[in-house]
Amino acid sequence: MYHKILQLTEYFLLNIVRKFAFKRWNNMPFGKEIRASRNEYLKIAEIARNKSYPEVDDFEKETGFRIDQDWYHELALHTQVVVKKSEINYVHGRLLYSLLSQFLEQAKYQSINILETGTARGFSSICMAKALFDANRNGKIITFDVLPHNRKMYWNCIDDHNGLRSREELLGDYNMLIENYILYIQANTRTDLEQFQVSRIHFAFLDSTHEFAYLMPEFFYLKDKQKKGDIIFFDDYTPDLFPGVVKAVDEICEKYNYSKRIITISQQRRYVIAVKL
Repeated sequence: MYHKILQLTEYFLLNIVRKFAFKRWNNMPFGKEIRASRNEYLKIAEIARNKSYPEVDDFEKETGFRIDQDWYHELALHTQVVVKKSEINYVHGRLLYSLLSQFLEQAKYQSINILETGTARGFSSICMAKALFDANRNGKIITFDVLPHNRKMYWNCIDDHNGLRSREELLGDYNMLIENYILYIQANTRTDLEQFQVSRIHFAFLDSTHEFAYLMPEFFYLKDKQKKGDIIFFDDYTPDLFPGVVKAVDEICEKYNYSKRIITISQQRRYVIAVKL
């Protein structure tokens, strides 16, 4: 009886702590009103769709895998096309799909575990789930973010014109992929990852808070869960904008036996593919 009471007390206290910790993110973090008209979102989408990226084209040719472009841009319209000062760029979805597809073909695993940090609206996890589906492979994508999955809010996207929605509702057209491949977890990746026990992580996409103090704990969580040939894909390896990311990635590759391939899209967008040696 005492043990049961202790468990209930711990559960109650944990819920209080979590409610306080995520209060900011559960309370309309993207604003309490619609940011732009439908036409404005569509114009942003059209500009983004028409941009060319020769480096990404070359990578797709190298791997032999290219995501369906109509499908990809439709997903981006609902999850990546937002109102912000910087340029809209979601080519990491193409890179992730091609890289993961190549990994699945070469590694021949029947089932793999994928870690993602920084779920946001769910774009990247859906692209990776698409790669698993197209390859007819089993796998689980465990994706972490401080943003909630089931709380209704505005997301600064075109779907805001349909009223307040949860991420689950925002991604309703992709339920098949979600149900088969994706697990969404609300967590602070700097402090909470150790609560989730996974013995192996074959592929990881690290894209949460772009700071050294966050990226290193994320890496330490997964480093002993990877074996030779496993991959980490890093977003925003850009010295002028995210020096903490560059410092962390350089340290990881130099000290922990990972190769480093830099893919440069522009001065503002660089990515790193790190392979466990």
